[in-house]
Amino acid sequence: MQRVIQKAKDFNELVMFEHSIFSLPFIFIAMIVAADGWFGLWLLVLGVLAALSARNFAMGVNRYADRDIDAKNPRTSSRPNVDGRLDRGSILIFIIVNALIFIAVAYMINSLAFALSIPILFVLAAYSYFKRFSSLAHVVLGVALGLAPIAGVVAVNAAIPLWSVLLSLGVIFWVAGFDLLYSLQDIDFDKDNDLYSIPSRYGADATLFISALFHALAVLFWLLFVWAADLGMFAYAAALGSGFVLYYEQMLVRKDFTKIDRAFFTVNGYLGIAFLILIIIDRTLS
Repeated sequence: MQRVIQKAKDFNELVMFEHSIFSLPFIFIAMIVAADGWFGLWLLVLGVLAALSARNFAMGVNRYADRDIDAKNPRTSSRPNVDGRLDRGSILIFIIVNALIFIAVAYMINSLAFALSIPILFVLAAYSYFKRFSSLAHVVLGVALGLAPIAGVVAVNAAIPLWSVLLSLGVIFWVAGFDLLYSLQDIDFDKDNDLYSIPSRYGADATLFISALFHALAVLFWLLFVWAADLGMFAYAAALGSGFVLYYEQMLVRKDFTKIDRAFFTVNGYLGIAFLILIIIDRTLS
């Protein structure tokens, strides 16, 4: 039993389970807006299972593909995929199991979700390889997480309305923007290993500018989402409030690069939760 518990801890460290907080709130936001309120316990369970299995799959592929890179980088050399705690076979099984869970859950939701499940898995896996040949890797990561609201509304309505696309575009630029900030930690390593991150190719100043631009676009698309979905003042407060949070995040990193972890994990985690709470209030009072 102790060995099983330790293995579970190793897989948890591999995929950083707690970081699911980035995508889950926006799945639920899409589901709440699509249902105009509570969407039911069954869809809640299926939505959580779909989100977690998709993220586990994506992180598993990333860690499997990056074994050689992670082994060279002092920041990542102690990860379970390179320090011997998890072998290649175990990670591959983990990837396959989560892919099958995601496809099965999509099948249980509706036919459109099932039809989109395999293409979504391809997009989620693509990010892990983009950094080897394209600086667009940051945007591809944004697209991977930006699929979450689309998946949420498909689960409820089996359709993709305009407002869900606008919500997803906001998530794409939000994630790409904070991934740019996070990647500043590895600017020297990426240069030395010929990896195509924006910081290694264009420098820290350009990265900070592009990140700020992406975050401005995120707020713009979230405001358009609120307008297109015909939501109320609390939803507008969520979109505008996210702008102040992202401004704080930008200032935090500009002041001190050692604060990147705080900006990446803490600030972005609070943003998603606060956005979700305000949408719930908006729909409750409407």
